[in-house]
Amino acid sequence: MTLTFSQALITIMLIALGTLITRALPFLLFPENKKTPEYIQYLGKVLPYAVIGLLVIYCLKSVTVLSAPYGLPEAIAILCVVLLHLWKKNTLLSIGAGTLIYMVLVQKVF
Repeated sequence: MTLTFSQALITIMLIALGTLITRALPFLLFPENKKTPEYIQYLGKVLPYAVIGLLVIYCLKSVTVLSAPYGLPEAIAILCVVLLHLWKKNTLLSIGAGTLIYMVLVQKVF
């Protein structure tokens, strides 16, 4: 499907508007001079862990342990992420190294 110039311009403007609204809305709903509601503070504490858990489950949903390579690349990468995070306590390093290890295992080893 090919868009005309006006359709493409409208699409880009709507995407930009949606991005602007989602970026500005928290500042409009929760101004600095007002106390943030307890529920929002609670969500700020629990949602990061929930999202990480959801991502881990999503990444492992198609792993088959009954056929080769039996989930070994995933298990090795997860073990490396956990050990590296316990050692260095650096989330970005742990995720980056785990991704790199997994990709090397999948493309070169298994």
